[in-house]
Amino acid sequence: MQIKNRITELFNIKYPIVLGGMVWVSGWKLAKAVSNCGGLGLIGAGSMKAELLAQHIDKFRKNSTKPFGVNIPLLRKDSDDLINLIIEKNVEIVFTSAGNPAKYTDLLKKHRIKVVHVVSSVKQAKKAESVGCDAVVGEGVEAGGHNGIDELTTFTLITLLKNNLSIPIIAAGGIAHGSQIAASFVLGAEGIQIGTLFAAAIESSAHSNYKQAIINSGENDTTLAFRKIGLVRMIKNNLTARISEAEAKGATNQELLNILGEKREMRGIFEGDLNEGMLEAGQSAALVNCVDSVKTIFERLLTEYNASIDELKRG
Repeated sequence: MQIKNRITELFNIKYPIVLGGMVWVSGWKLAKAVSNCGGLGLIGAGSMKAELLAQHIDKFRKNSTKPFGVNIPLLRKDSDDLINLIIEKNVEIVFTSAGNPAKYTDLLKKHRIKVVHVVSSVKQAKKAESVGCDAVVGEGVEAGGHNGIDELTTFTLITLLKNNLSIPIIAAGGIAHGSQIAASFVLGAEGIQIGTLFAAAIESSAHSNYKQAIINSGENDTTLAFRKIGLVRMIKNNLTARISEAEAKGATNQELLNILGEKREMRGIFEGDLNEGMLEAGQSAALVNCVDSVKTIFERLLTEYNASIDELKRG
């Protein structure tokens, strides 16, 4: 793959491949590995306080000179602290998600920080463009973790965004094979964001139980839950069974919150509780077959991509 486009120029990277900023997964080691392979590593700040994020930023810089960014879910109550830290640390790239992109974009742009917002609909994308975001991540409902209520698939969403935006688009959701990268580019994306595949990588900070759960997953082993309180895709387990039963019985928001409890993501992803933890993962888990290094994953993705492009040319 040798692609020069607006995404590679925006981030000064070799390949338009972005690491999803995943809680309990995307620490400095995984971000460094992706950046060192020529992509854009993101430190996932969704499970970090400002002090811990500062440590991850410092450790990344001690071990790599490559470009990197930080992902911040705007629904966090301490998002002000995280934004201020990013400015203080001179982070050059920020991906925002789960909130209004207008909240911090002007402030970040004043400090010459490149801003990308994760969207799940054309309406959200137009808003992001209108407030000055440099690009958007169009994330389909195939993606793991928190999803948009519109439940648009990646193929549909990227095509719609291409027809309605002038800023570059990064495709996300269900991508774990080089042929899907090629398909995303055909649809109009100029970059792709990968989560679940990298979550199972050697450099991921996730628990080995969680990585194995991804590997063991088949095509029907993830589910969407918590539609009333915030749609989440995760691997089926005892927790999702209870959620499904409660939702079928018409559980109230508070009843669902009671089932959710606290620190479910940490229990599942970081501590490896396969029964009662939230095992956030996308449908692409069915395409992940082993725990590999990021370097091996990159090499495989590039080989698959090039083979797909060659096949298209022959066809």
